Amino acid sequence: MSWEIIWPWIAFNAFVVAMLAVDLGVFHRKAHEVSLKEAGAWSAVWISLAMLFNVGLYLWKGPEPAFQFLAGYLIEKSLSIDNIFVFVLIFATFAVPAVSQHRVLFWGILGALLMRGAFIALGAALLTKFHWIIYLFGAFLVVTGVKMALMRADGIHPERNPLLRLARKLIPVTSDYHDQSFFVRLDGRLLATPLLLVLLVVESTDLVFAVDSIPAIFAITSDPFLVYTSNVFAILGLRSLYFLLAGVVGKFSYLKLGLSVVLAFVGVKMLLTDVAKVPIGLSLAVIAGVIGLSILASLVRSRRIAARSAVGPAPEP
Repeated sequence: MSWEIIWPWIAFNAFVVAMLAVDLGVFHRKAHEVSLKEAGAWSAVWISLAMLFNVGLYLWKGPEPAFQFLAGYLIEKSLSIDNIFVFVLIFATFAVPAVSQHRVLFWGILGALLMRGAFIALGAALLTKFHWIIYLFGAFLVVTGVKMALMRADGIHPERNPLLRLARKLIPVTSDYHDQSFFVRLDGRLLATPLLLVLLVVESTDLVFAVDSIPAIFAITSDPFLVYTSNVFAILGLRSLYFLLAGVVGKFSYLKLGLSVVLAFVGVKMLLTDVAKVPIGLSLAVIAGVIGLSILASLVRSRRIAARSAVGPAPEP
């Protein structure tokens, strides 16, 4: 493998490590509850860095790779909003203190980066060796899109996670949280805390999300570097996005439907890859349009519901 191919990977991963070190070692060295202002500032930083990277791709490799990265990033970012709803449920189910939520998300996202890197490498290798797998990915995305559209909002139960059940059988766990520790020594015994169980649920949940999202990016581009970087930028901004939207994520009532349409669209695009090529500009327009309309429709619906609640029921004659 030539240096020309390797150096972008080395440079990008060095950037990721440096940003994570700054995040944990400087800005979140002391545990604290993340405010809306701080979350908004960090969200703006991550989105700005992703857009600067996109501009760099445009200048370095041209418009096609830049549009492919942007389309992949939009899909991942939108799926992140759906992920936030699940994280809210997890933290509420296990009554995780607000001051400890950032630590769980930090280590959860670090694990997600490693898992997704492995998934992307495996997916790229399979697609290179077995072209027919693209049809398998496409069919899977169409089925996933249909299932997502039909899934009920109350169909997610973090406490039923099989990994959680197994961990409780194998690992002795304390009954209470101990600050931000995943393990604690009591009476000479090393015990796990409930925070470790929450981390395991977050990691296993992201594994499920990765199975859905990574094939969707491969429908946009077969370039592993673009698949990886679009995934990483979306994941790096997930923590700040969680603290920014956790309180209002329930208002995005039509987002899941929009995401299901996007997944079905990219699945069909994969299935037709040898029959008709969908231009990346059209793909980007469809993805951005569907996601934008679903968010707009959700906000309009929430505003109407709030207006009705403010007016109250009509007085009886």
